[in-house]
Amino acid sequence: MTTHQSKALLDGNQANQAEAVQKILVVDDSDVILRLVKHALEREGYDVWTAVSGEEALRMVEKHGVPHLAIVDINMPPGMDGFELCRRLHTFCDVPIIMLSAEQEEATVAQGLDRYAEDYIVKPDDGPLRIVELTSRVGRVLRRMGTFGYALSPTINVDARLQVSFAKRHIFVHGREISLTPTETKILYVLMRHAGRTVATDFLLQRVWPL
Repeated sequence: MTTHQSKALLDGNQANQAEAVQKILVVDDSDVILRLVKHALEREGYDVWTAVSGEEALRMVEKHGVPHLAIVDINMPPGMDGFELCRRLHTFCDVPIIMLSAEQEEATVAQGLDRYAEDYIVKPDDGPLRIVELTSRVGRVLRRMGTFGYALSPTINVDARLQVSFAKRHIFVHGREISLTPTETKILYVLMRHAGRTVATDFLLQRVWPL
């Protein structure tokens, strides 16, 4: 990467204004849960996308861009489960994830938190979902992760020279397409999320290789 391209990343807030409304992707095979969570988050001012499967979620990310946060169920038959969706998302970005699942086995919760998620919320076996707690945790995770300094679109315009597509894992430099490896793409995502700020080596390693 040239000096000019590195400076473009560091000065990202000048090249692109962060979006005023944060985007949240909710993935669950229950239409009831999707409607409930979508309504609650929209009341808090978020732009909410919903998907009933991991496959649909990946298509939405490719079409609309990476969200600021994803809320993901684990068991979504008959397709890929939530862990596989998280793994695929993390091959090209470091989107913060909250797992929302009826699974409460200690090993399952630990796997989610250790490998994929910033938080884990257990759906109650009986009784309503605790919406106030959910929205509070969403806000806490977003505050902790910080504001993404660029408008999150399918192709992000860093400046006139550099454009980035995370879902497709490529960049355009002066109009020339360059493919990136999953690791390169994720490193670039972390650096762009912290544009204008110093990124410590230990922090970068922890975000790209959490284990």
